[in-house]
Amino acid sequence: MSEIDPASPLLLFDSGVGGLSVLSEVRTLLPDAPVIYAADNGGLPYGPKTEAEVAARVCGLLGRMAERYRPRLVCIACNTASTIALGMVRDVLEIPIVGTVPAIKPAAEQTRSGTFGLLGTAATIRQPYVDRLEAEFAQGKQLLRAAAPELVAAAEAKLRGEPVDPAVYLPAAAALRDQPAGAAIDTVVLACTHFPLVEAELAAAFGPGVSFVHGAAGIARRIARLCEGQPMQRVQPDFALFTRDELGLSALAPALASYGLAGMEQL
Repeated sequence: MSEIDPASPLLLFDSGVGGLSVLSEVRTLLPDAPVIYAADNGGLPYGPKTEAEVAARVCGLLGRMAERYRPRLVCIACNTASTIALGMVRDVLEIPIVGTVPAIKPAAEQTRSGTFGLLGTAATIRQPYVDRLEAEFAQGKQLLRAAAPELVAAAEAKLRGEPVDPAVYLPAAAALRDQPAGAAIDTVVLACTHFPLVEAELAAAFGPGVSFVHGAAGIARRIARLCEGQPMQRVQPDFALFTRDELGLSALAPALASYGLAGMEQL
């Protein structure tokens, strides 16, 4: 392996701002790591897209970004993109690729009632990958799944400082609660990196007695292990990269700055 440039960044990629929940944990473990946060706002949302569309888009974009920015590691901080395209991206890029896995294992260990829920995009909850995680880690437990695509838009709006009607979170809770045995749910997997950004609002919608589990801390630990012993030097401010210039994008600047992203660029 060739010597790593200390200024070589970590590249965190998501369809939008959801991956900031992962970046927050990465900052804790690797405060000196140079970071580029890439948001594919031009392709948002991924949930309604076909698997082929997501795979082609993610592979193409990450190929371009890797060529331009020479990252030391790529984190696909998006459950939908990871469950669909992770293997293909690893075939294309010759650097470490860290994906995002729905936190079914810790949730299965944590549930007291034996019934737990999973909220994700429509694309994530139907993936065979999720079936395999359930079969491996949730034997003897009951996992109920629901798509909550409206939460992606709610998280995006929240970070832009736009008002969000609290009622928008109620259908996500009802989609799990209204299923047979849904009343017994005491733990919910947030299987989209956008969802931890609105965890407090979801907690209010579900009511007391429900805890939430997501994979951001585990992803950060994996990144830290892969970067162990590597030199790191931030020679320019970290920045966010967007795939499309759009009206209102500048409204994200204060939120991005709070995550240590000082600038905004377009791919």
